Amino acid sequence: KKKTAPKQKKTCTVASSPSSSAQQPPAMGREKEEDAHVNPFVGLEKSRVLQEARVFNEMPLNPRKCVHILTKILFLIYQGESIGQTEATETFFAMTKLFQNFDPTLRKMVYLAIKEMSTIADDVIIVTASLMKDMTGKQDQFRAGAIRALGAVTDASSIQGVERYMKQAIVDRNPAVQSAALVCSLHLMKANAEVVRRWVNEVQQALNSKSPMAQYHALGLLYAIKAKDRLAVSKLVVSQLRSTTLRSPYAYCLLIRFVCKVIEDDSSGTVDPAMHEFLEGCLRNKNEMVVYEAARAIVNLSTATQRELQPAVSVLQLFLSSPKPTLRFAAVRTLNKVAMSHPAALKTCHLDMENLITDSNRSIATLAITTLLKIGNEGSIDRLMKQITSFMSEISDEFKIVVVEAIKALCLKFPKKHSSLMSFLSSALRDEGGFDYKKAIVDATVSLVEHIPEAKEAGLAHLCEFIEDCEFPSLHTRILHILGQQGPQTPQPHKYVRFIYNRLILENSVVRAAAVDALAKFGAQCESLRGSISVLLRRSIADSDDEVRDRACFSLRILENPPLANRYLVNGLPLSLSGLERSLLEYCAEDRDQEFDIKSVPIETEAPKQKQALEGVDLAGLMAATDGDAAAPKESVFDTHLAALPELAQFGPVFKSSASAALTESETEYVVRYTKHVFGKHVAFVFNMTNTLNDQKLENVKVVLESSEGEVEPGDMTQIACASLAYGKPGFAAVVVPLDPSSPNVTFSAKMEFVVKDCDPETGECDEEGYDDTYSLEDVEMSMADVMLALAKPNFASAWDELADACEQEDTFELSSMTSIADAVTKISEFLGMAACEKSDKVNPDRSSHTLLLSGVYVGGHEVLARARLAFDQGVTLQLAVRSKSEAVCEIVVAAVG
Repeated sequence: KKKTAPKQKKTCTVASSPSSSAQQPPAMGREKEEDAHVNPFVGLEKSRVLQEARVFNEMPLNPRKCVHILTKILFLIYQGESIGQTEATETFFAMTKLFQNFDPTLRKMVYLAIKEMSTIADDVIIVTASLMKDMTGKQDQFRAGAIRALGAVTDASSIQGVERYMKQAIVDRNPAVQSAALVCSLHLMKANAEVVRRWVNEVQQALNSKSPMAQYHALGLLYAIKAKDRLAVSKLVVSQLRSTTLRSPYAYCLLIRFVCKVIEDDSSGTVDPAMHEFLEGCLRNKNEMVVYEAARAIVNLSTATQRELQPAVSVLQLFLSSPKPTLRFAAVRTLNKVAMSHPAALKTCHLDMENLITDSNRSIATLAITTLLKIGNEGSIDRLMKQITSFMSEISDEFKIVVVEAIKALCLKFPKKHSSLMSFLSSALRDEGGFDYKKAIVDATVSLVEHIPEAKEAGLAHLCEFIEDCEFPSLHTRILHILGQQGPQTPQPHKYVRFIYNRLILENSVVRAAAVDALAKFGAQCESLRGSISVLLRRSIADSDDEVRDRACFSLRILENPPLANRYLVNGLPLSLSGLERSLLEYCAEDRDQEFDIKSVPIETEAPKQKQALEGVDLAGLMAATDGDAAAPKESVFDTHLAALPELAQFGPVFKSSASAALTESETEYVVRYTKHVFGKHVAFVFNMTNTLNDQKLENVKVVLESSEGEVEPGDMTQIACASLAYGKPGFAAVVVPLDPSSPNVTFSAKMEFVVKDCDPETGECDEEGYDDTYSLEDVEMSMADVMLALAKPNFASAWDELADACEQEDTFELSSMTSIADAVTKISEFLGMAACEKSDKVNPDRSSHTLLLSGVYVGGHEVLARARLAFDQGVTLQLAVRSKSEAVCEIVVAAVG
């Protein structure tokens, strides 16, 4: 019995559990689960599938087999497989024979295949009759799909043939047919918008449908029909606000977006108050989607005040405690955006935000912590930093970048906390991470070094430690460049030389070349280190790379002459590299006796910095961002105008191009904007004109300028007219006037002169004869900023000393209209058109005095430096000193301020 007991027990156990025979070990279960999810279409060959499509010609048809082959064809198309035009046409013609079978599944697959192959095959119009037969048939299951397929094969020439059937389908009783017709009409707007606009009555009737989806599609189509008429759009929105038939939550969301667009586009401030009431009323809607859409719309309004934001913030605060992760994520993401512009509006959300820090969804937790960083006070920083450190290793690099940007913004807001925040960035540099994450940390550290003087030495020390183990050459060169700029200005510059020289021994040629430049900058600015730097640079003369050897030889030669070192190593040549290359190629292509003139090369200016860099990161941009693809270089404004107006080439290289400015309102008959291009001896006013009247065509369009005080005679102006200005198409005209550098402030009155020809809006045919007409424009102005090119100097002191023997003008002014030093700094920089150097445009609000350092180049290539000392005592007092090699330029700049 003892021997048989275990056997009986084993037998009994197996028998007593019928389900145990189906149980598998975990490993076997996983294998079966993986096998069950294998894609049956992996490894499909296009040629084999197209051969199988010959089954469509067999009789009788096998619906199941045909559906399987159509699925394979669609899979190939969706995977990006390219199907030739001939192959696609043959397969498409074979598919048309499948209309003989009435199997519902097969018919739906045929509709899908027609839609996808309509852009590849030829003569797809042959299926129109079959589709229209299904569209007008009695089988509702075929009608909606047939309408969608018909919209794909219909072009501009055949749209009138289906117009009657489409209008009937739009008001059909079947919601699926109705929605299909509305969506199809929306796509047909691209082919022939004029025909679709004639269906507005039927679309208006569909808007009263009981189907939520039909209402949504009808409202979208109505807006598309009236989109080009701002008044019609406004009337549509107002009529729907008062409508009682709108029940679809999708339509409500769409209407909320239309309301916001009308509010944003209104520049006169005459928006119907009912629109704002509608947005606030949607916050009390029963549907959560509508409530969130309304809240998001209110916080995104550029004109919304903190008081107007409060109801939307309260609703979003309730969503923070929702059991649905999607609502929590949407709410915290929207509030994160509010924190950038109105942090005070989120005071009541602190507790709810802190509860989300421990959320199981790390995306929500990250958004919550970064929002708290933006709205938090100085006392809560240390506690928040501890919580951030606890989960940094659990989130992806994309959200780590968000945290780093938020920390940078917080440090700039509370500079006294730079020590703890810099320590966090330093430890993050030592952690594992990809290039984008490390680059974000380096950029944040560099920003703190540049904006917070107390953090400079600590930040540079962290960067020096990082390059010892950095694996990204581009970050190496970036940090070496910063060390060359900031290191020589520290109390102990010699301690950074060792880290830079290590790069000359251990790194690749690109990094070694950057290290040579950094060492040369130390030698140029630190006289005590110049001898040691020269010794280190001589060791690089025998480097294996040509670039490193050339830079070392150049630096050694320049360091022998300190004034040259300040000009070429410290401040550098402000030349556009692309412009220098173009000028050299033009010089080499022609036989010239004179030497190459470096002044003919365009000067490169710094791009304006985005405010967002100091305010934080936009998470909406994060969600749509790509993995660091470099943006393609954009064509300059002058190149665009030169292509349209080749006559401008005779005036030589452009010195400066201003930003575009409006001369008319955006709602007027003719919309005109102008741009100023300053040359050596001339100024070109280029006018970008748009005709918004579809029943007129303008010819020989020119702009006539007249100086207010007769500074420029009409005979001295060069007119470049626009030959033709059709409806909706922009055209360019220009006026070139002589430039008087001694008197840059000039005002011109402007008007358009042209010949009007009436035309038919539908056919576009114009009358042979026209009549002359004029149109008044706003005044065109020239100012000091137009003839001054902003050009920052990295080391203002050395540049100022270099012009010690040059001309200098000094004067004192009372700026009675300025309310603060910060206001005076901004307006002086903008008025003179000069660049602030060494972050001198950042004003400490606790101080009553400030020194603004400005640098620029006056037209003609004259370098100008200005030192503005400001003091505030019931008004702003300005002591302005200007240096330049041209005495006339100094007098012009000082006189302009007076």
